[in-house]
Formats: sequence, structure tokens, C-alpha cells
Amino acid sequence: MTDIGRGAGPDFIEALARGLDVLRSFRPGTPAVTLSEIAGRTGLARPTVRRILITLEALGYVRADGRGHTLTPRVLELGMAYVNALNMWDVARPHMEKLVAQTNESTSMAQLDGSDIVYVARVAIPKIVTLAVTIGTRFPAPATSMGKVLLASLPPEELAAVLAEPSRSGITSRWQPTAAELDASLREVRAKGWALADQDLAPGIRSIATGVRDGDGRVVAAINVTVHAAETSVETLIDDHLPKLLRTAADISHDWSLTAAVPAVTVLALRPG
Repeated sequence: MTDIGRGAGPDFIEALARGLDVLRSFRPGTPAVTLSEIAGRTGLARPTVRRILITLEALGYVRADGRGHTLTPRVLELGMAYVNALNMWDVARPHMEKLVAQTNESTSMAQLDGSDIVYVARVAIPKIVTLAVTIGTRFPAPATSMGKVLLASLPPEELAAVLAEPSRSGITSRWQPTAAELDASLREVRAKGWALADQDLAPGIRSIATGVRDGDGRVVAAINVTVHAAETSVETLIDDHLPKLLRTAADISHDWSLTAAVPAVTVLALRPG
């Protein structure tokens, strides 16, 4: 794990990279992790892991208990700073809430991070599904409708590099496509402008997605509608929900382009006298 994404040169801070390795070693479904488990997952020596954990605990990102070490809610600040800086949620939320009201189904937005998708916005309704989803959740991109949309938007060289990266989701998807199968699937997505995932990720999860574009027309995120396969057929997903989803994506893209076109203005407060 410590070899992935390593930099080079005198300005690269190895200690910071190792600290991030330790934070990434915490995985879904296993909130408490022992020092030995972290050392095994990161490839770092136990004394190094111990010092990093002591530092992270002092900073408030890690908590030690009888079972091992757990992350604290403060870790969310790292990810939410990214989301808030983009202002994606504020712009997309009204449109996503309208889509949920129209479909009575959950909708989410995601971006690529390596070969995974990472959820950056979500409006959900209470339903029992196989996999829990929150902001920051990651899934293998090829097995999700949003992932297919995002992968299909990449140029060939970038796509190959992305797919070469191992998933960090901790999830083994039901659909494990060959290179030829994935290529055929992405060609279909490019032709249609949307993607379907029919229980490719896990049993019972069916979704449809399309791209959200910036002012230059580039796909910068994907948005979906997710349904329970036992309740909603593929036909309903395509015939009823897809047109609403496409309109929502177009509206968000329009608002994003307008927001990006507005120049930033700094207002200085003048003191009296």
C-alpha cells in the first residue's frame, strides 16, 4: 500500500504520506483496527504505526479503545473540505431533491478516484438496500452506473491508467468484466449518454446514471437514481426515471456553468472614520 502514488524528489514528505496510509487503512465494516492490522495493511513497521497513531490521536483524528483504534468524526472534515470547496452540494441539492420527489427513489452524485467512484452528494429515502451509502462511500467504478458514465468519459490513455489502479473500496462486485466486456459496455454508454447497472455491484441494487457537465462540456461528475430490484423493473427505470434523471443532470450542468461564470468578488469591510 505504501508504494501507491509515491512521489519523488527532495520536496516529497514521506512522513505525511505514511500518515495518510494509516488513515486509509481503516475500512468499511471494521471500524476498530489493531496496530498489527494497520501495520499489515500498510506495510509499515509497528513502531512507525504506533508513532503515527499517537500523533493522529493527539490531533483528534483517531481514538484508542479496548478493541483497537477507530476513526473520529473529525476525519470527515478532510473530505467535506473538498466537497464544500466545489460548492457542488449547494448547487445540486435543489435539483436532486426535486428528482427524489418525482421518482420516490434515492439519488446520488459521485466522482472518480482512481478505479473507484466516491459519493460527493446524496438525497436518500428510507429503503433497505444491500449496501449502505453515505458521503465518502466508494465502490468499484466498472460495476456501478455512475462509474460506467465516468469511465466512458475518459480519453483512452487516462482510462487505461485509471483501470490499472486497484480498488480501495473493500467491495468485491458481482460483475467482474473482462477487458473486452468492459470495453463493449463503455462503448454503449458513450453512444447512449447514460448507463445502467442491473445488480452488477450487489444483489438487489439496480441503478441508472448519466453525466453532469461543467461549462466546457466536460463530464465532471455522474448522477444516478437507485432502486431496489424487487420493487422496480428495468423497464420502469428506463421509461419513467431516466427522462427525469436526464433533465435533472441538464439543469445541474446549466447551474454549474452559470456559477463558474460568475467572477469572484472580495468585499472589504471599511472601518468608520
